[in-house]
Amino acid sequence: MCLAIPGKVLEIDNSAQPAMGKVSFGGIQKQVCLELVPEVKIGEYVLVHVGFAISTMDEKEALETLAILEQMSEGLDELGPDSDDADGGEK
Repeated sequence: MCLAIPGKVLEIDNSAQPAMGKVSFGGIQKQVCLELVPEVKIGEYVLVHVGFAISTMDEKEALETLAILEQMSEGLDELGPDSDDADGGEK
């Protein structure tokens, strides 16, 4: 399964090759390759997979996705440390 996470573009460095930028994921900031989304502007949201922005997305959709991911995280926290078992803990 692949997972892409929305993030907000804080900085863009077009002098780097490939183009890079600083992207915020709920307060965590990472350097991301922006080469695949040359039209992106500071303040916009991108969908990031393994360090590459693969598309832009509107703010409403990005915030909805981040809220769902937060709810999922909270749900896993409530289940406890064995919650990472895909089969519900059965072996």
